[in-house]
Amino acid sequence: MSIPVIDFSAYSLTEDDVSEEQTRSLSSQMKTAFTDVGFVFLENTGITREEVERVLDASKKFFLQPDEKKQPFSRRSFSVSENHGWVSCEIERLNPKRPGDLKEAYNICSVLPDIKWPSAEFQELHVSFFLRCQELSLRVLTVMAHSLGLDPDVFLSAHRFLGTDKNSSALRTLYYPPVDSEKVKEDQVRCGEHSDYGSITLLFQRNEGLQVLSRSGEYISVPVIPGAVLINIADLMQRWTSDQFISALHRVLLPPAGDSCTRQCLAFFVQPDDEAVITCLDGSNKYPPVTGRGYLHERFSHTY
Repeated sequence: MSIPVIDFSAYSLTEDDVSEEQTRSLSSQMKTAFTDVGFVFLENTGITREEVERVLDASKKFFLQPDEKKQPFSRRSFSVSENHGWVSCEIERLNPKRPGDLKEAYNICSVLPDIKWPSAEFQELHVSFFLRCQELSLRVLTVMAHSLGLDPDVFLSAHRFLGTDKNSSALRTLYYPPVDSEKVKEDQVRCGEHSDYGSITLLFQRNEGLQVLSRSGEYISVPVIPGAVLINIADLMQRWTSDQFISALHRVLLPPAGDSCTRQCLAFFVQPDDEAVITCLDGSNKYPPVTGRGYLHERFSHTY
């Protein structure tokens, strides 16, 4: 199994007019990818590699500081969102059966100007990138709706508060520091096996390391395609589509012993609005109704 690569130029952020034929073709390709794999690479989205690199560089400046400099920006210290802010190494366990993950993160859950930020540059670049990802995600959701023969408003109306305090979507910048193999705990990894929680995730990778579980039960290594965005289905979308689209497990293992490489990426986690009720679109009762916020909080309780 390999992850499909699709040209998204028809729905790029630089395009406004899309023909029915372009929509049909793109919808068909994405439906196949999300049904068979749960992941897809999109090329020519309008978000450039240079944009991504600028944000990653600004993030790295923050992560390379001593912990005492980062502490004032800790997650749960912001009134706007309990999820906003810095997460130190080994705090998260995305697979609760493993020790804490060997990674740091900074969650941007609010784009309000009046909260404290690590620097003006950090704020400007991350808020701008959040808004770019927000726009791209709505275009992806539109194509996904078409692929299922649905009015796009079925998905878009459940994300109308994206970027406000009524929606818990987050831009997450992640840093995996060098690993000291002598200090690693038994079964510890950089990021434990997990599925994402919300609707979809947009991932921008600087380095390899991600692995995705295939339908045959084998983990496959995901390449880095410069300039491409990796999109994956998350849990609530799988529930919404009654398992037609699959939310696949994925992980980041340790580098080989003696390899002191770091890893960086940006993930935009798209959540339905907090009060949006997610029910099976086919009218079945395969999954009970759940709100966007309710499901997210349930998953957070296992992670932290």
